[in-house]
Amino acid sequence: MKIVLTGGGTAGHVVPNLALIPGLQTAGFEISYIGGRDGMEKGLVEAEKIPYYGISSGKLRRYLSLKNLTDAARVIKGMADARKVLKKIKPDVVFSKGGFVTVPVVFAAKSLKIPVVIHESDITIGLANKLAMPHAKKICCVFLETMAGLPTNKAVHTGTPLRQQIFGGSVAKATQMCNFAKDLPIIMVMGGSSGSVAINTILRQTLPQLADFNIIHICGKGNADKSLESGKYRQFEYVSVGMGDLYATSQLVVSRAGSNSLAELLALHKPNILIPLPKHASRGDQILNAKSFEKQGFSVVLDEDELTPDKLAEAIKDTHNRRSHFKGIMSNINNGDGTEEIIKIIKSVINQ
Repeated sequence: MKIVLTGGGTAGHVVPNLALIPGLQTAGFEISYIGGRDGMEKGLVEAEKIPYYGISSGKLRRYLSLKNLTDAARVIKGMADARKVLKKIKPDVVFSKGGFVTVPVVFAAKSLKIPVVIHESDITIGLANKLAMPHAKKICCVFLETMAGLPTNKAVHTGTPLRQQIFGGSVAKATQMCNFAKDLPIIMVMGGSSGSVAINTILRQTLPQLADFNIIHICGKGNADKSLESGKYRQFEYVSVGMGDLYATSQLVVSRAGSNSLAELLALHKPNILIPLPKHASRGDQILNAKSFEKQGFSVVLDEDELTPDKLAEAIKDTHNRRSHFKGIMSNINNGDGTEEIIKIIKSVINQ
């Protein structure tokens, strides 16, 4: 069996595909990947030794812009590129994780009568997946709330594929990575795959009030401030190897509210504080994701626009003190790994 994976633009559209690869290989699939010619997904996929095909792609915007005209031409070119690749590979199925690069791939697959399965991580459906929905055989989703907005004959609640390396992390390895000067409670702060200027700034302003903690800060490429490094504050621009170790040693995580991060926090039963990307900087999907987790008792949610060093310090100290409460609630949930269910769905559309 042959499968083409597609997804790109952000790690949120790539990491679930990478997490799916071992399971697909075990199930006997021959895997290829279609992404952008210069997308961040290219290096991540090639590192997994998966054949990668870059195509032309344009950004999808929800607002009026002259760039929509030129990008529309790129999407059309991308569809031609994708048709050429798909005709060469002759896959049995395409699995699309979303992101603007997937639109021409899904359209090309439909034109070639190749079945498509798409996956939506957030509560609200992204624009790329909205465009792909009519052409998909099945639509996998993470949140039960998403099901109401999907065709009942296509929607399947599967959860999301989880990276197996996040499980069974080593505190000893994390100790070597961080080399903290004192044995203090450890919190990890991260702002998504590219980092977050807002979270980086507020955390660094809050450091004087967090003297009783060791802090792991995943700040994004180019965002480290070496002048602030100390025996209690360690910065990483990006972590590809060792993330499971950092999770294992952290008693509390402060994070954006992207679906992949939430799935990992829940699977690991990590007490957490969420600072979702605000409405003016997104379509509001992270806000809804965070509210869902808050409602279920998994998380504390802070509004970025109202955040101050005092509020962040207070939330960290209070949530850390109540961490057993949050762990107890999350321990009633299974690890949420959707890999097995998604592969079952993929196989089912091939056999239709």
